[in-house]
Amino acid sequence: MITEHQYSPEDMSRWLQRHQQISFIVALLAGIGVLIGMFFDSSEFFRAWLMSYLFCFGLALGSLSLEMLQYMTGGRWGISTERILEAAAGTLPVVAVMFVPLLFGLRELYPWAHPDLVAGDPVLQHKHGYLNVTMFIVRAVVYFALWIGGATLLHRYAANQRVQSNYSAVRKISAPGLIIYVFSLTFAAIDWAESLQPHWYSTMWGFLFVAQQGLAAMAFVISAAILLSRDAAYARLFNRERLHDLGKLLLMFVMLWAYFSFSQFLVIWSGNLTEEIPWYLERMATSWGWIGVILILLQFAFPFVILLSRPAKRSGFVMLGLAGLVLVMRMVDLFWIVVPDEFRNGFHLHWLYIVTPVAVVALWHGVFLRQLRRRSLLPEGDPRLEGALGHVG
Repeated sequence: MITEHQYSPEDMSRWLQRHQQISFIVALLAGIGVLIGMFFDSSEFFRAWLMSYLFCFGLALGSLSLEMLQYMTGGRWGISTERILEAAAGTLPVVAVMFVPLLFGLRELYPWAHPDLVAGDPVLQHKHGYLNVTMFIVRAVVYFALWIGGATLLHRYAANQRVQSNYSAVRKISAPGLIIYVFSLTFAAIDWAESLQPHWYSTMWGFLFVAQQGLAAMAFVISAAILLSRDAAYARLFNRERLHDLGKLLLMFVMLWAYFSFSQFLVIWSGNLTEEIPWYLERMATSWGWIGVILILLQFAFPFVILLSRPAKRSGFVMLGLAGLVLVMRMVDLFWIVVPDEFRNGFHLHWLYIVTPVAVVALWHGVFLRQLRRRSLLPEGDPRLEGALGHVG
C-alpha cells in the first residue's frame, strides 16, 4: 500500500473530477495573464509558449513511447501504468492544437523564417530547401498524423486484444512504432528546437530528446500512479514492488539523459568548430552557466544518488517528491534550451516564463484527467492482470 487513505470508486471519480476542474480553472486564470503578456511582448510570449509546449508534448509523446515499450517487454510494471500511459498519449490531438499558436510566431522564433536574413546568409540559403515556412508546416502535419494515427491504432488494437487476452498484434505494432517514433521525434526536435539557432547542429540532438521525453514521461507516470493509488482497487495493483520497478526505470532514464547530454558536450567541445561551439559558449561563458550547474545537480546527481537506494525507491513520499523535482527540472532544461538563443549576454527571466507554463501545463493536465476518467484504472482483460494482482510487493 503506497498511500494511507483508500477511496471507493465513487470517491475516486469525484476526486478526479474535482482536480480536473481545478486544472481548467488554473489554466483559465493563468491564460488571461498569458494573453495580456502576448499583446505587450509577443517575442517573450512565443518563446515561453514554445518552452511550455515542448514540455507537454514530451509528456504526451513520451508516454506513447513508454506504452509501446511496455507492450514489447511485457513486464508487470506495464500493467500498473497502462491506463495512465493511454490517457497521456490520448492528449496528442489537443497537443496538436496547442502547436498552432507557434505558427504565428515563426518570425519571432526562427531566423530562417526571415527572407531578408536568408538572402544575406550563405548558410541559411544552403538550408533553405529544408528550413522554410511551407516545409516546416508540412512536416509538422506529417509528424502529428504519424503520432495521432499511431496512438489511435495502438489503442484500438489494444482494446481488441484485451478482449482476446492476447497482445501479440499490439507487440507487432509497437516494434515498428518505436522506430518511427525515434526518427520522427529526431526531425521534429531539429525543426522546433535546434533550428532556433540554424547555424548550429548536433548529431546527438534526436537521441537527447528521446531521453528527455522518456525521463519526463516516467517521472509523470510515477507521480500519477502514486496519487492514483488512493483508489482501493488500483492500490492492489500498484504496490511497493511496482513502485520499485518504476524507480529503477527512472534511474535508467536519468543516466541516459546524462549520458547523451555529456556525449553531445564532449564531442562538440573537443571538436571546437565554429559551427558547433557557440551554442555552449552562450550557455557557459555567461550567467546562463548557473542553469547548467543546477541541471547537473538536480536532474542528474541528486536523483541518481537517491535512486540508488532500494528503500527510497519503495517509498511513495520520496518517489513523489523526486518525480516532482525531475518534472520541474525538465521545464528548466527546456528554458535553458529555448531562451539563451535570444538573450546571449546572460540570464534573463520574464514573468511570462512562469505564467505560460502554468497555463499550458494546467490545460494539458485537465485534458489528461478527462481522458483518465473515461478509463478503468485496471486494464480488465489484460492477460497479465491476474498475475500482477497476485504478486504482492
